[in-house]
Amino acid sequence: MHFTLQRLLAKPPILTDGAWGTQFQARGLPNGACPEAWNLQQPELVEQVARAYVEAGSRIILTNTFGANRFTLERHGLAQDAAEINRAGVQLSRRAAAGRGLVFATMGPSGRMLIMGEVSEADLQAAFAEQAGAMADAGADGIVVETMSDPAEAKLAVAAAKETGLPVVGCMVFDSGQAKDRTLTGATVEQAVEALCRAGADVVGSNCGRGIAGFVDLCRRLKAAAERPVWIKANAGLPEVVDGKTVYRQTPEEFASYAPQLVEAGAGFLGGCCGTTPEFIRATAEALS
Repeated sequence: MHFTLQRLLAKPPILTDGAWGTQFQARGLPNGACPEAWNLQQPELVEQVARAYVEAGSRIILTNTFGANRFTLERHGLAQDAAEINRAGVQLSRRAAAGRGLVFATMGPSGRMLIMGEVSEADLQAAFAEQAGAMADAGADGIVVETMSDPAEAKLAVAAAKETGLPVVGCMVFDSGQAKDRTLTGATVEQAVEALCRAGADVVGSNCGRGIAGFVDLCRRLKAAAERPVWIKANAGLPEVVDGKTVYRQTPEEFASYAPQLVEAGAGFLGGCCGTTPEFIRATAEALS
């Protein structure tokens, strides 16, 4: 395991950051626009979001690169700018962190279904390798493969990230099945963890898909399934649409009240996903102290 990760984990839990997309929307990103394009078009606003999390107490912040693989960027006519957008995303977070925290670059799904034959494994692997390579070149401290619903795709992304030599976190979404403990493709927590570990993930975890209450049992199962640190990033409850806008009702204090239970369940890294803000991170830091 990378020395930074070992040194960090001497004092768990490590506080990560919260949501980025909703923060961009609050700063004027139009619905349906490409957030990652802001790395080149509105770099000061991207840096502002990253810095807000550092100031809230995040010891690891992510990057504005979640959808910066060539398949997702293709929808916005930006596939040819993939490497530049990923490099810029890492540089902006590094500048915001200014040595006060680490920068883990984020990689999300391609939006293409392997199972349906919409993309080949070779093309997917190449897209993830291009993305991970650009992130590593720009000085990322680690890579987080997150919001994955298909272990087969997650495996390709983790393997591509692992090629860089950086520490790699592999995160799945468990929001399907009767107990909401399976991925969209039907994989159990244990099956998903096995796939992530086989691909070389140094840390395993889950993000998105549900509110924080449901993550306590999930965390316990993730910890039991792998001899690896566990990364948890829950949503601020479930979203509601009010007057055409997505609203999350959970307060930072309610969210943070689950932090001690998650640490007890084995979480080594703790942050927030959709709907969370720097206030959620600040409240979580207080709950943990």
